[in-house]
Amino acid sequence: MSVLDLARPEIRAMQPYSSARMEASGGKVFLNANESPWASNGDDLGCNRYPDPQPAALIDALAALYGVQREQLLVGRGSDEAIDLLVRAFCRAGEDAILIQPPTFGMYAVCAHIQNAAVIEVALAADFTLDVDAVLAAVTPAVKLVFICSPNNPTGQTVPRAAVERLVQALAGRAVLVVDEAYVEFAEAGSVADLIGQYDNLAILRTLSKAWALAGARVGTLLAHADVIALLRRIMPPYPLPLPCVAAALAALSAPSVAAEHIAVIDEQRGVMRAALAQVAGVREVLPSQANFLAVRFDDAGAVYQRLLAAGIVVRDVRRYPNLADALRITIGTPAENARVLAILQGGAA
Repeated sequence: MSVLDLARPEIRAMQPYSSARMEASGGKVFLNANESPWASNGDDLGCNRYPDPQPAALIDALAALYGVQREQLLVGRGSDEAIDLLVRAFCRAGEDAILIQPPTFGMYAVCAHIQNAAVIEVALAADFTLDVDAVLAAVTPAVKLVFICSPNNPTGQTVPRAAVERLVQALAGRAVLVVDEAYVEFAEAGSVADLIGQYDNLAILRTLSKAWALAGARVGTLLAHADVIALLRRIMPPYPLPLPCVAAALAALSAPSVAAEHIAVIDEQRGVMRAALAQVAGVREVLPSQANFLAVRFDDAGAVYQRLLAAGIVVRDVRRYPNLADALRITIGTPAENARVLAILQGGAA
């Protein structure tokens, strides 16, 4: 059975839009896309021309970074676009479903609701670990996508590699396992991208928004079997990546030592912050984390949120998430920013 048998048949059969840039081959004078022949004032990137749908230099750089083949990679506007494409390609409106494990990243459910796909929830355990048996027991014939987030947002725990392999093997021929690795650069265990070649029903989400400091550029990547990548390209908008964003991504990827240095600082500061926060009056628990944030339980999370906000410090209120009604999520900032947070929480002047 091919993984494409799980996709919507009308998507497999459709004739995709063929953009002018996709059809062009060679040439020096471009009169096929109704573009302006003049660059705008101060433009040194040639933004008067449409960008390549999948820029070759960026695809090559990301494939090398993630250790996959070019055909196993799709780049788009953050991980959000890849999530949306997966749901639209594999879930028939009003018939199919996705499966998630709350508390987790909210866009999985949002994209499913937009598509009118059902959302089946299997809560994480009390310690926020994933229960593989419970997930598999909840998979129905309607479930086409199973999302897991590792490290999980907003709690920070990872899913062990053995659990990922058990899930993807058990879901073969039934559903696609989507592993969201947005924060994996901060985790000790590392990526499971090397499994892409073994399982055609495995998809992995990666992003340059976190460790590579490009949240504003919106560059995300989907790693998957070549057939899945080709299918999603059929329904992807023709020009997803603005030229300035591509340039920013290539510049960042050309200096990996800068990202590595920042990751090391975040990892070190995460340990410092976790130990210090655990000693703050009113803190009930600091959850273990392998991401660039900490979820912290407070006696009065609402009051703490307002106190930090009054001092000009914005953290994430995650009290609406299941089993986190007393928690805030605090991103690890610079050492100075982290010290400021601790000073406020320890009773320092605002």
